[in-house]
Amino acid sequence: MIHKIFLFTIVLLHFNKLSKGYFTYFCWSKTQARIMLKNRITDLFGIQYPIIQGGMIWCSGWELASAVSNHGGLGLIGSGSMYPEVLEEHVVKCKAATDKPFGVNLPMLYPDIDKHIETIKTYTSYLKDHGITVVHVVSSLKFALKAQDAGVDAVVAEGFEAGGHNGRDETTTLVLIPNVSKNIEIPLIAAGGIGTGKQMLSAMVLGADGVQMGSRFVASEESSAHVNFKKSVLQAKEGDTQLTLKEITPVRLIKNDFYQRLEKAYDENKSIDEIRALLGRGRAKK
Repeated sequence: MIHKIFLFTIVLLHFNKLSKGYFTYFCWSKTQARIMLKNRITDLFGIQYPIIQGGMIWCSGWELASAVSNHGGLGLIGSGSMYPEVLEEHVVKCKAATDKPFGVNLPMLYPDIDKHIETIKTYTSYLKDHGITVVHVVSSLKFALKAQDAGVDAVVAEGFEAGGHNGRDETTTLVLIPNVSKNIEIPLIAAGGIGTGKQMLSAMVLGADGVQMGSRFVASEESSAHVNFKKSVLQAKEGDTQLTLKEITPVRLIKNDFYQRLEKAYDENKSIDEIRALLGRGRAKK
């Protein structure tokens, strides 16, 4: 498992027997385009639709992950804001809530990563016997190739449009996906600015085998995000977010009061240590 690939690793916890011999194809008419939703991603994860729910730290617990999995996608528990014992609780509850595949999103930048991996091993004896399905999230072709060389099963290529943490290169999804698609052999999942069926279709036309969505799911009833945050996401318009904190961990923020304090710190040429102090410790757990 590579620890220097962009921000996250998805580890599949539990899966059913995979179907074989299917592929995605498009059937065009004057009025519509149909996608046969059986391809390398549905086969890899044993899911009905090539849709992965982003593992969004404090927004995606067992309730959201199990709901997505129960409806045919791949739900992910966002472990980045969880202490090891909390992750353990979410894994147990998710296994009780669904008999479908689900996964855990492991941010490589957080402490206790070794303990999180041990939790996954403890509650997935099937994986210990049959191997772990690993997917890295990357922000560039360079890291996609690194991940492929490391032996991952698939990559999520996430464009600059994505919410949450991003890469530093600011490569858009429209540019990133075709570039990665034509240079790797393993399955490709597109992410970044994808929230509708039309956007999903566009990503697959560009070469993706599936999509990962975050904001679409963060506003759902099952998301553990605060209702005010959900409202902010739903009400956000063009220009209401900004990628910032590139010196620490690039992240897309809604332009709220905290963002304004951060911008003021930049305007006043505050040091990196002062900006870290502004962020505070354990903000993801608050």
